[in-house]
Amino acid sequence: MNYQETINWLFNQLPMYQLQGASAYKKDLTNTHLLIDHLDNPQKKLKCIHVAGTNGKGSTSHMLASIQQEAGYKVGLYTSPHLKDFRERIKINGFEISENFVCDFVNKHKAFFEANDMSFFEMTVGLAFDYFAKEKVDIAIIEVGMGGRLDATNIITPLVSVITNIGLDHTQFLGNTLEAIAFEKAGIIKPGVPVVIGEYTPETKAAFLAKANECHSDIYFASDLITETYFSDLIGDYQLHNKKTVLQTIAVLNAQKEFKIFHEDIKSGLLQVVKNTGLQGRWQQLGELPKIVCDTAHNKNGLEIVMNQIKKEKFEKLHIVLGVVNDKDLDEVLPLFPTNAIYYFCKPNIPRGLDAKTLQEEAQKHGLNGYVYNSVSEAYDSSKNNATKDDFIFIGGSTFVVAELPLNKGK
Repeated sequence: MNYQETINWLFNQLPMYQLQGASAYKKDLTNTHLLIDHLDNPQKKLKCIHVAGTNGKGSTSHMLASIQQEAGYKVGLYTSPHLKDFRERIKINGFEISENFVCDFVNKHKAFFEANDMSFFEMTVGLAFDYFAKEKVDIAIIEVGMGGRLDATNIITPLVSVITNIGLDHTQFLGNTLEAIAFEKAGIIKPGVPVVIGEYTPETKAAFLAKANECHSDIYFASDLITETYFSDLIGDYQLHNKKTVLQTIAVLNAQKEFKIFHEDIKSGLLQVVKNTGLQGRWQQLGELPKIVCDTAHNKNGLEIVMNQIKKEKFEKLHIVLGVVNDKDLDEVLPLFPTNAIYYFCKPNIPRGLDAKTLQEEAQKHGLNGYVYNSVSEAYDSSKNNATKDDFIFIGGSTFVVAELPLNKGK
């Protein structure tokens, strides 16, 4: 199979949570262990940082990678989902895995995948570990896909575990309370491995402390410990918490003396995250006059911060291009959006995308008024045609909406 055929097979052959939802979610790690044994346990050849959390884990992972690249290390970075190309998920020093490696890996192991009903995510995790081991990276930053305890990435023993924060997201899988979700995220804490917590509440702190004590793991609460601030090219307000988490993680890593990361590495790494890693979609400006910003925030915690940031902008009129997936709790997220905006409702082009007309009808119940469009691009073009140079355009509601925008591709 060529690259496009290989990617089509990966997406179509087996369930994938991002596209299909609950039918793709597995309840244990049996298949993952079967896979890594088949691949000769490549994860055992890696030094890793494991990053979980409801929001911010992508930004945190990319910041960590950028800093370590600036320190001169060969850094593997595994994240999900991608925006434009599957290969964005697996990078070394900001460069995507080659099409040839993806094709060779899938073609070589395809019979095994089919015989054992491997999920999209399990195959992708196996691919990342195999690639990083063969390329002999110095360190790999591994982002959890969803949850933690039962996530396919949770077969590694990292140098440090990181949990950015806890919010009510993916409740159909992870639980309906902060304590229940914290329990799932805390599942990445390993015996004797230090853990850094970005943000916490009284409920989640108790869950983190209990798991850390059970594992005899040192635990660091970054929001309490870190006061020094650095500038970054990731400018969303929510990055303040992520930067604290990153700084505490680097401090823990330095204390282990396996890596040497200096002040200048941190400073330059945080200023060049986009350049070094190709990260996109985090309060990313796409245009000016009018100012156009997109963001992948899609749950209550993330959207709350983004909506507050919009309030700080100066504009004549506000235009919001909005699309969501069909398992989103609209009564939870729609009240966060401002009523003094013109809305352009659209459906992201995936099976889980919510019908734009349905979104419009639900939004009207919350005082949000606008028009229905046949696609994200049509809604986006209409917003630009209607806006004057003194207006502000925001595009978001789902990672999959941002993915359909004309973003500048990274490395």
